[in-house]
Amino acid sequence: MIAKLRTDHVAGAAAIVLGVAVLIVSGDLPIGNLSFPGAGMLPKLLCGCLIVFGIAVMLTGRDAPLVADAGWGDFSHAASVFAIAAAAIALHTTLGFIISMALMLFALVLMESRSILRAALYGVAVSVASYALFAYVLRAPLARGMLGM
Repeated sequence: MIAKLRTDHVAGAAAIVLGVAVLIVSGDLPIGNLSFPGAGMLPKLLCGCLIVFGIAVMLTGRDAPLVADAGWGDFSHAASVFAIAAAAIALHTTLGFIISMALMLFALVLMESRSILRAALYGVAVSVASYALFAYVLRAPLARGMLGM
């Protein structure tokens, strides 16, 4: 049975499992309504989309490569991206939104482009613009961190 599994079937199933797991965990969050959305509306909406798209990927995956033929050449790259994102999440409340986001984007862009200046400019610009959007336009509370940023 495993020999006949296709990569899209496994990826779709993983998306469905992840969507259901987050849906279960976020079950206590209030949904609210369209005029005043609660904290649980966006997670539940995203979980629903993840489940639907996971099903679509599974149903259309008959031409995908077999799992047995899939290479692991990008595993180190994927592990690096995962580690950088995990570090940013772990340091988010300590460093604050702007600094943790800027450092994460800096590391990710530097990993791809090898240009320190480009990575620094991108990291700072996107994190400051995101902070302005969420904090001032959408009025969402964001972590300020130990430097108040």
